Amino acid sequence: MKNRTLGREGLIVSEIGYGAMGTAIGYGPSDDTESIAAIRQAHDLGVTHFDTAELYGWGVGERLLGNALAPIRDQVTIATKFGFTPTLGRDSRPEHIREVVDNSLRNLGVGTIDLLYQHIPDPNVPIEDVVGVMREYVQAGKVKYLGLSNADADTIRRAHAVHPISALQNEYSIFARGVEPLLPVLDELGIGLVAYSPIARGFLSGAVQHRDSLAADDWRQRVAWWNPENFDANVAIVGELTKLAESKGATVAQLALAWVLAQRTDIVPIPGSRSSARVAENIAAADLVLTAEDLARIAEIAPDGGIIQHA
Repeated sequence: MKNRTLGREGLIVSEIGYGAMGTAIGYGPSDDTESIAAIRQAHDLGVTHFDTAELYGWGVGERLLGNALAPIRDQVTIATKFGFTPTLGRDSRPEHIREVVDNSLRNLGVGTIDLLYQHIPDPNVPIEDVVGVMREYVQAGKVKYLGLSNADADTIRRAHAVHPISALQNEYSIFARGVEPLLPVLDELGIGLVAYSPIARGFLSGAVQHRDSLAADDWRQRVAWWNPENFDANVAIVGELTKLAESKGATVAQLALAWVLAQRTDIVPIPGSRSSARVAENIAAADLVLTAEDLARIAEIAPDGGIIQHA
């Protein structure tokens, strides 16, 4: 596995990371033994960057990841996030940040968090105050690098003026292109991009299921790609992408990850899976080289990303 650099402060990670959300919430029933095996498989195959958050089970996901990585802590970087409430409200008050970060350190079982993100902007707290608290943890040696997630250009600029931001984490995939207008700002400030849901929340996995087959609490129930008016058209797009992938001896999930990697040299996708076999498939995408013709064909198949119409 090759490495990539995020930001200008020296954060070096594997070019494909691991997103641990699904080990705790969002994508149906989980099994801790299976999840730990998948995390350790990822590391065995070269992954050195692992991503979690307070939101992922309110400590459950962090404790699981910390347990899985404990034997190899010095070989990996760990990212976590703060900023949500259990009702999915927003809370980045300074006292709440301190409470969450202290809990995250305990849950992960680490003395230092490698990359700390604000998970989502809080309209009630100036970003300067938020990053000011995050900077305190850097100065105390309890956090190494800072990041933002789901932030706009103005927020990124104001945050970076307080303390260098190493990474922006946003959704990015063949199906989701919303972060692209922010790329010039990232280039200007020297900030890397961490792409969550690079396989489009599973729509590009090659095993997409109709909404009716998903659990009621599955987060994909709320994603418009699965809406009845959109589903068949998006499945058709995946069918064409699958043909291209198969022509290259790859799966459509590998094509999706290779596409993300091909967009920039400072982007790191963080696919997540509880399946060791799926983890191995995802990591093998690092060896898939897409030509200019391949990228052009993908642009023809999905010029605007996933289809979202409103009935």
